[in-house]
Amino acid sequence: MTQGTTGTELFSQQRDVVVLRVNGELKDLFHVPEDGDVVEGVLISEPDGLDVLRHSAAHVLAQAVQNVNPDAKLGIGPPIRDGFYYDFDVENPFTPEDLKNLEKQMMRIIKEGQTFRRRVITDEQGQQELAHEPYKIELIGLKGNSENAGEGASVEVGAGELTIYENVKRNGEVAWQDLCRGPHLPSTKLIGNGFKLMRSAAAYWRGSEKNPMLQRVYGTAWPTKDELTAHLDRLAEAERRDHRRLGAEMDLFSFPDELGSGLPVFHPNGAMVRMEMEEYSRKRHVQAGYSFVSTPHITKKNLFETSRHLDWYADGMYPPMHLDEERDEDGNIKRAGQDYYLKPMNCPMHNLVYRSRGRSYRELPLRLFEFGTVYRYEKSGVVHGLTRARGFTQDDAHIYTTREQMREELSSLLTFVLDLLRDYGLNDFYLELSTRDPEKSVGDDETWEEATEVLRQVATESGLDLIADPGGAAFYGPKISVQAKDAIGRTWQLSTIQLDFFEPELFELEYTAADGSRQRPVMIHRALFGSIERFFGILVEHYAGNFPVWLAPVQVTAIPVAEPFNDYLADVVRQLKAAGVRAQLDDGSERFPKKIRNASKSKVPFTIIAGGEDAEAGAVSFRFRDGSQENGIPVADAIARIVKAIETREQV
Repeated sequence: MTQGTTGTELFSQQRDVVVLRVNGELKDLFHVPEDGDVVEGVLISEPDGLDVLRHSAAHVLAQAVQNVNPDAKLGIGPPIRDGFYYDFDVENPFTPEDLKNLEKQMMRIIKEGQTFRRRVITDEQGQQELAHEPYKIELIGLKGNSENAGEGASVEVGAGELTIYENVKRNGEVAWQDLCRGPHLPSTKLIGNGFKLMRSAAAYWRGSEKNPMLQRVYGTAWPTKDELTAHLDRLAEAERRDHRRLGAEMDLFSFPDELGSGLPVFHPNGAMVRMEMEEYSRKRHVQAGYSFVSTPHITKKNLFETSRHLDWYADGMYPPMHLDEERDEDGNIKRAGQDYYLKPMNCPMHNLVYRSRGRSYRELPLRLFEFGTVYRYEKSGVVHGLTRARGFTQDDAHIYTTREQMREELSSLLTFVLDLLRDYGLNDFYLELSTRDPEKSVGDDETWEEATEVLRQVATESGLDLIADPGGAAFYGPKISVQAKDAIGRTWQLSTIQLDFFEPELFELEYTAADGSRQRPVMIHRALFGSIERFFGILVEHYAGNFPVWLAPVQVTAIPVAEPFNDYLADVVRQLKAAGVRAQLDDGSERFPKKIRNASKSKVPFTIIAGGEDAEAGAVSFRFRDGSQENGIPVADAIARIVKAIETREQV
């Protein structure tokens, strides 16, 4: 590499390289590496390249907004998953028509081929040049403390030097500028036509309700128009599969205002699906040697003081209820009250079950399992249907084992988890290993290192890809989480397996070892679905409501071609019910075509039809979800086929 060579010159033959990675740090292509630097070219299609593309698009959006409305004050504009946003202080919220006009303004800027130019400034220069931008001035004051500055602030200021990025026209004129750490694309032209403004919403400055409300514009950006189109198609498909919409259409569940945000109720159809999910899980757990327990929804404060959850998790808990206080006629306290909490997790109560009597090494591993309902006070902006609720039921297991058994137990547990998820129709997985956050954890380094290494080995031996999640562990131990892809390629975090050496210490859990000594067990926390509600929502979207036969709330709808055949199909339905099939007869007054449409809309796996020829032959006709049909199937064969589809968990 020649002294003084820029990244642009270095990668002049690779048009898809849009940013440099120098000694592991991203730099603009205009950067001049020094001798000894390790330099890589980052493609626009790579995750880092996409972030730079999207952050550059956010700058062009902000430039367009201030072109249209010079009085708009700038907030923050970071890249996010699949896109970007920018916050603005404006007098009136953005309308859909405003977004269309802003897209046109952005395209003009993009076609001009403006250059993103980096300029280092002092704090004092920043205060002077950005005096008209109060939110930028506030960020300058937070320089060096961006981690506590709120969401998105790290794209503006950090611990190092302060920089401004200028958008420069071809004649050298500065068209616009913004406080930013960068890096950016070399030219706006590289944004191309693969972008779109999606929507606008209100958002608090720096994510805090104590701060002013701004207007946020969300957008998406991709290297090509085709990739943008594919993304928009995926969004449309995701909307079609949205479990909240399908839940209403299929009469599965609802969220009554009278109950409060994030507290669902399951209707008969939804409760039937949920029952099947739970019953199959129970059966598999019994086969795997689990013992079932049941614990209350509420507990005294001191339980969560012992477990240390009140030290680390209080913000995620509902406020306490002060109960049991007694006063005399004069108002003097005769008996002090106590604080009670709705439980946010089951593990402290399972520890009490373990501790209820002496334990021997012969009982270990002891696998305690519960469908335990918990309550977590999620912020209102985070609550999202069944996938982020405030009240939900965890399929929660806590396994107590010796240190010698720990590794084998973890390995068999991961196999059990993956096999059971496959039974529900998910089969594309990778694993994530969440490690210690030193600022939010208990215990010593040596124990954490041992626990983390054991989980790493078990995860690696599974043969699945393993991704690092630095600092993502719970306060008491590292975890493996199973990440599953659904039918349209979205990734969901499902099962978690956490290794815990510290809760047994806090609760003074013991067992009698073979040599008579008293030893501490190791504790494994495991939620297989995460929660019944969340997994239910994921399955609704994975199957687009077309549940496999064994999970479908109604497995068969029988529709007579005309009223004279009601009795014939009623007898078929009776035989199906006797065989354990959830079948119903539609003998209402609606016309036959409308009944067929109703069955299709409700996504019943099997619709059976009978008319004169069927009745004479002792047969029925099958109509499937895709509109195809098979005629003249003998009733006994039809029943056997349906029962087999249920038993084999077939998708029809």
